[in-house]
Amino acid sequence: MSPLNFTHILAQTVDELSESESYKGLFHQHTDGNPLPSGKALQQIVELTRAIVFPGYFGISNVNSRTLKYHIGVYVEQLFDQLTEQILAGLCFAGDGQEDGCCTEQLRQQAAEKAAGFIATLPEMRRILATDVEAAYNGDPAAHSFGEVISCYPAIRAISNYRMAHQLLCLGVPLIPRIITEMAHSETGIDIHPGAQIGHHFTIDHGTGVVIGETCIIGNNVKLYQGVTLGAKSFPLDADGKPIKGIPRHPILEDDVIVYSNATILGRITVGRGATVGGNIWVTEDVPAGARIVQTKAKK
Repeated sequence: MSPLNFTHILAQTVDELSESESYKGLFHQHTDGNPLPSGKALQQIVELTRAIVFPGYFGISNVNSRTLKYHIGVYVEQLFDQLTEQILAGLCFAGDGQEDGCCTEQLRQQAAEKAAGFIATLPEMRRILATDVEAAYNGDPAAHSFGEVISCYPAIRAISNYRMAHQLLCLGVPLIPRIITEMAHSETGIDIHPGAQIGHHFTIDHGTGVVIGETCIIGNNVKLYQGVTLGAKSFPLDADGKPIKGIPRHPILEDDVIVYSNATILGRITVGRGATVGGNIWVTEDVPAGARIVQTKAKK
């Protein structure tokens, strides 16, 4: 049958898809001249940040102690320029559709300030990520070196993306932090919301299927295994029946907690310091410090 015979179907479909009711809530009204966030550019930003934090493992491979300062200087300059543009894109994206939604020079200055603020946190970020690498190495008998952990372990990729995104979120950058953590989610299967608060010496063994919600608070020296969910038990609704945003609804894990594979911990509960949560169980109530929670064997 000739394609011409389908013309009326195509035209009708276009008409239906162009009806305002059909795309209500699904259409972004972009302001001409505003930059748009770019996944490709953000991936380059993540790679630049990794090259600064883990020199020699990412970026130029022949860096040495004599050329290190030069290479880091080049990377920092590139990072500042690229990050400023993407932060500006995020700010503009959040303002699109408003009367004053055009990206102004003042908004560009804000983006530059936030980019510089992020770069200023990199020494501390490196210090904390070094503890995460140490925790992964010490917690896995199969790890032969820090280099293997940095180069190979999906947890380090996911945690480093999270720590970048969390800093940007703390600086008030919209949209961009979530894109960065979702990049790691797609790559590793580890889903960490940038709003979560996570202490030092944090590690995830294997990692696939781990979910850490927005309002989680995780202390120091915490270890999770694959398939762990730190989620919300329920969503309080407003008068219109819509979930109330921004309220604490995810677990608190205190220092030295271990959670084994496929455990599900839900709601704003506290798992006390030094507690161990066994695999394949649901936890919806507080766990005392030092407790060991495991599956109960079925009676014969």
